[in-house]
Amino acid sequence: MSAESGPVPSASGVPPVPGGRLSASGARLRRPVGVVGAVVALLPVVLARPGQHAAALLVASQAAVTVLVAAFPWPWRRVTLAGAAGGVAALSLLLDLAYPGPYRLPAFWLPLEWAALLALAGRVSRRSRGRWAGLVGTLTVTAALAVPLRFTARTPNAGWTGSVIAVLASLLPLVVVVGAGLYLRALDARRERAVDRARREQRLEVARGLHDFVAHEITGIVLEAQAGQLPGQETEETAALLRRLEEAGLRALDSMDAMVGALREPREDGVDGRPRVGAGGADGATRVYGLADLPELVGRFGRTGPTRARLEAAPEVTGLLSGEAEAAAYAVVLEGLTNVRRHAPGAGEAVVRVEVRSGGGGASASSVLVVSVSDDGGSGSGVRGLLRRRPGVGGTGLVALAERLAAHGGTLESGPLRPVGWRTGCELPVR
Repeated sequence: MSAESGPVPSASGVPPVPGGRLSASGARLRRPVGVVGAVVALLPVVLARPGQHAAALLVASQAAVTVLVAAFPWPWRRVTLAGAAGGVAALSLLLDLAYPGPYRLPAFWLPLEWAALLALAGRVSRRSRGRWAGLVGTLTVTAALAVPLRFTARTPNAGWTGSVIAVLASLLPLVVVVGAGLYLRALDARRERAVDRARREQRLEVARGLHDFVAHEITGIVLEAQAGQLPGQETEETAALLRRLEEAGLRALDSMDAMVGALREPREDGVDGRPRVGAGGADGATRVYGLADLPELVGRFGRTGPTRARLEAAPEVTGLLSGEAEAAAYAVVLEGLTNVRRHAPGAGEAVVRVEVRSGGGGASASSVLVVSVSDDGGSGSGVRGLLRRRPGVGGTGLVALAERLAAHGGTLESGPLRPVGWRTGCELPVR
């Protein structure tokens, strides 16, 4: 579809590029303007001298068609702006070469046709797309430069001076109009790229929310269901298991509701004024998690599975990172605990450590915050793992985390411990 079609609503909530598409009211206004201009171009034909009506109609028809094409909102059916502009420019050049009538007659319609070609050159330079855009633009500019020659080249005893002056007089407005069109085209392209980046960031934000929160809860539900299949379950244990499954399912639903709500009505109360996507409460509000939320996360992990969980963190570690960096560190812990559930459900203990390490000289600017999740591997239990864990092999979660940490100057490490176990950790520079 051409760039001048009507606005298309965005499913992602990002508005269309301003200026890149015509509004419906503007399109409706252009049609009558084009028709009125074409009629005005044709009316003087009745005033032509006897014997000149055919030549006058030919020149007037060319001017009327050019005005109509310049004003009409394209595309129309299968005809695009480039196709219409290329056709009318080719007809104009053909008439310049083959005009059969008196030399004075084209001068009457020359200003109108030239102005329409000038406007058309501006529209093509800004709006036309596709592989023929450059050729059509060149053809339109050439037609606008050549249309004065229809009169000056046929004037007796005029020589070439008049033609050169006419072409130069047409050139300056064309340079201004085409230059302005190309400049606006560059601005449109920049806005389109900005909208594409915003849409991509929004998709990545939603994908992170789904992976970080929903996948975490679903993994817990699967493992709890596997544990429920073990023989010898007491009634009280079964009831507690069902309660944990219900709580995990409700948290997953809250997270999905919050992300859907953020897509429908983004709230500009996130970090740096961007919408927040995360796990929400019953009211559907979204929030950004940080290091202060680790005790709740670790405690819930320990209560909903056979693996014990322990947090080793000093209170002063909170506030050392920006809100976005803390959210990334929280995501590392969430990913590490989720991987323990998925790959090592028989682990006896998972330890979450948060500590500050000083660099050279102990200056705050060279200090880093180290966040890690490690497990002891375990000797196996009746609960089977979802996937076999291998060094250097992981899903898209670790890759996305590494990119997210790199945006804040951090690094991610994940690998086996000796003699057994696994460690997932990150380092983030203290601000």
